[in-house]
Amino acid sequence: MTNIDVLIGARIKGRRIALKISQTTLAEAVGVRFQQVQKYESGANRVSASRLLMIAETLGVPISYFFQGLDRAVGDDSTPQAPRSNAPMNALTDARVGEILALVETLPTDQQMAVLAFLRTLSKTSEPVTV
Repeated sequence: MTNIDVLIGARIKGRRIALKISQTTLAEAVGVRFQQVQKYESGANRVSASRLLMIAETLGVPISYFFQGLDRAVGDDSTPQAPRSNAPMNALTDARVGEILALVETLPTDQQMAVLAFLRTLSKTSEPVTV
């Protein structure tokens, strides 16, 4: 499992949830069992190019959707870069962040801005989250 597998899995999960499609429905559409979709979404199993294309078609997005943002996450030598020291978390290793981003992308711009304002307010007024 790599950071890239986790990010792609999170984007699959976020888009699937945004469309209100179950894992079973997605699995049947692309010819796998729902357990395999779970493994893809967690990043535990790598998605082949042909399967990712079928997933993209099922979820109504171009295949490039799953790779958005990777150019900032992968260095010139194609190895993941270390997280910035001032970053509160490494978004590539946290599937929740990828899922949040995928869901926010489905919102109209004004709602995206409202979510951003909410998160800014929340981060200033809440205790640090421990997981």
